[in-house]
Amino acid sequence: MSDVPAPEVPPPALPGAPGVPRPGAPGAPGVPAPDVLGDGYELTVLPMPDDREGPVVASLVRRAAGRATGPARGAVLYVHGFTDYFFQTHLADHFVTRGFDFYALDLRKYGRSLLPHQTRGFVRSLTEYFPEIDEAVRVIRERDGHERVVLNAHSTGGLIAPLWADRVRGRGLVQALVLNSPFLDLNVPSPLRVAADLLRGPLSRLPARAVLPLAAATAYGASLHRTHHGEWDFDLEWKPVGGFPVHAAWLAAVRRAQRRLHGGLRVDVPVLVLCAEKGLRLRAFAPEARGADVVLDPRQIARWSTSIGPHVTCVRVAGGMHDLVLSPGPVRERVLAEIDRWLTGYL
Repeated sequence: MSDVPAPEVPPPALPGAPGVPRPGAPGAPGVPAPDVLGDGYELTVLPMPDDREGPVVASLVRRAAGRATGPARGAVLYVHGFTDYFFQTHLADHFVTRGFDFYALDLRKYGRSLLPHQTRGFVRSLTEYFPEIDEAVRVIRERDGHERVVLNAHSTGGLIAPLWADRVRGRGLVQALVLNSPFLDLNVPSPLRVAADLLRGPLSRLPARAVLPLAAATAYGASLHRTHHGEWDFDLEWKPVGGFPVHAAWLAAVRRAQRRLHGGLRVDVPVLVLCAEKGLRLRAFAPEARGADVVLDPRQIARWSTSIGPHVTCVRVAGGMHDLVLSPGPVRERVLAEIDRWLTGYL
């Protein structure tokens, strides 16, 4: 494999990866339809305004299983990270068994929302995601009648979520944030972070297809997928082991968002930040990848977590991976127990 990713091209319409079913034609916009995950899950397509590449949609997945008695404690809305989509059914099951209705948002140009003409994962500003979070929360609150919403976000989603929550503070749209290894800083040596800041203006003006010449990193993906060294089955077209190419303008957008957070947000709801105890810089798989964050630096996450708002709890998890709920069994059980304990205290 070349160390330099090829320029991004729009993905073709995909017939389905082996062992991973794909939905047929999605339902009418705004109307729930069966989801790729099968029984108990439904998909609502959320049309968004067109962007420079053409039509745009987001996808809201709901864990549709009902409860035998009593109203829901509230709703959880999950937002994924870069090179990702929602497939973590054990996370949905966990919240549903504890009385929450569970929703997950596949952001524009990811997973269920990826259209054939689009550049995967590409935006020029992370604020482009705000309308789909707005709409997802509206559906959860107005269509489905939930008064309490927990926003649970991972990695890049964990950077988007507090920026969105800061924008809507005072409106009572969500009651808590639970952030799983949020992408609060670049995990690169300091000189490269300085260079990224100095170049973010020129980078942001490059064409959408301009890809940074970064060496491919497979350590994380290989540590997750069951055909490599992991235990999880997910769609390798939607979440490739080597990740998506990193577009220059996307990186500039991320860096602007991180600098905005570093300057201090005023999120007015309780925030739980979870991250691994240990970080490692690995490009190819090694056994140690199964017990550390090989994508981000947990020390940076802990440092910047208090910039989100005045009421932040930060928990470091021994043996945790980047997506903490995909860590080995005993570790992810500790992660879910920490979330349960915190939500019981604050909700």
